[in-house]
Amino acid sequence: MRKQQPANAMDDKEVLTRKLAELKKEHRQLDERIARMTEAVPFDQLQVQRLKKRKLALKDQIARLDSKLMPDIIA
Repeated sequence: MRKQQPANAMDDKEVLTRKLAELKKEHRQLDERIARMTEAVPFDQLQVQRLKKRKLALKDQIARLDSKLMPDIIA
């Protein structure tokens, strides 16, 4: 039998899931923006560097949220 989670835990999971989806969307949009910027020559290397830094920070946030949403597995 599965142990039922309290209602607030389910709400927290929904909030985390929504936040994760938002971060992944922003990450994809940054990736597309960087690709478009680097197609044009010359491009603003400083701006691209800043976008890549933001993209990396998003990737880290996504990884943290993913780990919070994954159930703990006892080996």
